[in-house]
Amino acid sequence: MKTIILSISILIISVQGLKAQDMTDSYSFAIGVKMFPGSITAKKSIGDSKYFEGIGAFWNKGFRATGLYEVHADMMNISGLRWYYGAGAHLGFYNSNNYNGSTLVGVDGVLGLDYKIKNAPLNLSLDWQPSFEFGNGAGFEGWGGFSVRFTL
Repeated sequence: MKTIILSISILIISVQGLKAQDMTDSYSFAIGVKMFPGSITAKKSIGDSKYFEGIGAFWNKGFRATGLYEVHADMMNISGLRWYYGAGAHLGFYNSNNYNGSTLVGVDGVLGLDYKIKNAPLNLSLDWQPSFEFGNGAGFEGWGGFSVRFTL
């Protein structure tokens, strides 16, 4: 709980300095929180409907850093609504009974919906992010989450 509160505090302090908020139905950069697990997420356009997303998750008595390459496409001709898919990798540092101070690497996929609210500097997304970890305590995980981000 303390790490989630600290993460949200750092995010609020970071966002207070933002000057140029995006009021269109698209964005080039967004930063926010992802619920389940408690995470900080940042998403950056790398051109041509492609994005890089970085996620710092605090869970299972540890930390997991994930990088995802995502491709976005319009959905149902609704302004600001896009679906996306992608893949990436993660590195996790855990200190729980299940992992005993392990460092694990893994591969990730992602499939989701992304909505940029027009006339507001907000982006919402809902996704499924299956992953597979290699090493001690390895295995498949099929969680996803809901993200709220401030856009630039």
